[in-house]
Amino acid sequence: MISFRAFTAAAGAAFVMISAGTTPASAQSSIATEKLNAYVGCVNDLSERALDSRTRYFSWAPKSGPTGKERIIYGVYKISGSADCKKNVEAANAMEPHDAALEAAASAYASTASALEPLLKEADEYYTQENYKDDRMAKGRALHPRLVAAWDAFAAADKTLRTATEAINDRRKVEELAAIEAREGRKARYYVEAVMIDAQRLFRAQDTDRLDIEAITKALAAYEATVKSLEEAASADADAKVGSMYISSAKSVLVTGKQLMRRIRDKVPYSTGDKMMINANSGWMVEGSPQRLLRDYNHLIDAYNRGSRI
Repeated sequence: MISFRAFTAAAGAAFVMISAGTTPASAQSSIATEKLNAYVGCVNDLSERALDSRTRYFSWAPKSGPTGKERIIYGVYKISGSADCKKNVEAANAMEPHDAALEAAASAYASTASALEPLLKEADEYYTQENYKDDRMAKGRALHPRLVAAWDAFAAADKTLRTATEAINDRRKVEELAAIEAREGRKARYYVEAVMIDAQRLFRAQDTDRLDIEAITKALAAYEATVKSLEEAASADADAKVGSMYISSAKSVLVTGKQLMRRIRDKVPYSTGDKMMINANSGWMVEGSPQRLLRDYNHLIDAYNRGSRI
């Protein structure tokens, strides 16, 4: 069985952006929301592509570095937007309320992203132009330790910032859900938010080094019940106007979550073709794969962040 965490760590899930003015004033201000969303925006804009670049590189290059004798040389992916991230982080760090640990994590993230972007551009040009055919991979070998160090630093900074922002994001989403219930009751808007919370719990239950099938099954059952309640609430309230794309994305997460749960529960191995697609970073095409769940989960977050939810 191929590890689930091996792939989610390589790609990374996007974050749900927080809306201002929907939770108690004691827990959140519009400025605090703007500050947090600046950090979340960096992760959503940069992390997946940056870590996918590392996956792509090591799909063809040995851990010890390229030799020039590889059968296929894919190169790397470039990233863009580190300058905007750095600017946004600096502005956010100047805002109240201050949180030294969170601000330091955001600064480290922006710094490592700024160091990684030009290095990936340099490597991409080298491999795209096939310059390794002219220097017998000399520059490729020289770039290797620099790339590894830059990716490792970025991945560590990404993990630290994610951990810090996830804790705040989780608390605020629960507070927001309670505030909506107090104002409106358990109607469509309530279940839209509940879907996001339960989807995240499902994703995390399967994104761990030690898979617990009971925990996964429990999270899946809770998510399925919430999706069903959302559909019922949306049908009962014509004014709710829950976006069809949002509901479709929510159901895709449910289907893939079930497929992956069954694969884990029944110890169903991946076929040779499945493994080839997974190793080529095309695992989203494999039914019941971690990469398919990651893709569907990120599509749900995108639908939510774009406002197509309601």
